[in-house]
Amino acid sequence: MSESFDLGVVGAGVMGSGIAQCAAQAGLAVLLIDHRGEALAAARAGLRRGQRLARMLGAQPSAAAPGSVEFSTDLHAIATVGFVVESVCERMEVKEGLFRQMDRLCPSEVCLASNTSAIPIATLAGFTQRPARVLGIHFMNPVALTTTVELVRGPASSDDTMSVARTLLQRLGKKHVEVRDGAGFVSNRVLMLAVNEAIAAAAEDKAAPADIDRVFTDCLGHKMGPLATADLVGLDVILDTLRVLAELAGPRYNPHPLLVAKVAAGQLGSKSGQGFFTHAKP
Repeated sequence: MSESFDLGVVGAGVMGSGIAQCAAQAGLAVLLIDHRGEALAAARAGLRRGQRLARMLGAQPSAAAPGSVEFSTDLHAIATVGFVVESVCERMEVKEGLFRQMDRLCPSEVCLASNTSAIPIATLAGFTQRPARVLGIHFMNPVALTTTVELVRGPASSDDTMSVARTLLQRLGKKHVEVRDGAGFVSNRVLMLAVNEAIAAAAEDKAAPADIDRVFTDCLGHKMGPLATADLVGLDVILDTLRVLAELAGPRYNPHPLLVAKVAAGQLGSKSGQGFFTHAKP
């Protein structure tokens, strides 16, 4: 693949596809990579739907010339991009192998950003020979409709790397909150505890799931309750994130058995049609 791209996104799940969509809407040439052909096919269809929705909701930047998204199952194509965002599953062994490969394949000046929700950037940077060019950009779901990201500076992230990332986010139309490194950063260090405790409250029948969420939306003014948030993110993703946090930050993050049981039963939230709530099947 001889063409060059502004941005490479590795991982064509919900988050990776959303990041690619935002970048294309902002006029960037994007390469979306996933070794699973079926994931790329789903991402292609999802991008078309997402772009239509973004236009309907006014989330399409009016001043941006249309960008493009190309798809590939070949990670070697990452050598053609100017900036990388990794967005694969929240499992240490998967991210380790990927960061080692990307470090070998990408030119030394290319920044490697992770959309990880819990793994410290210092850990990911340690899998590379370019720790100064590794950072975290934690996008929120749904990517196209959320205006702000968590920008994570690793212990070795250089000033230039952070500046390049800020410029990219500005082009994507995203604001950012810059935080220091650590397991779960700020967002998931707090959110995952709340979600896990909400699951415990549901398991103990303290209230129905809808009423647990209403305490947060109606009493506290949150836009979405913790159980609806869990369904939106994906209960499998919540489980993986809690397991990482439990390993790195202590047993208070041990996932509740009800969450483990729901994931084992295939009740993953909105993407499967059933979680703590019933959803229209995708």
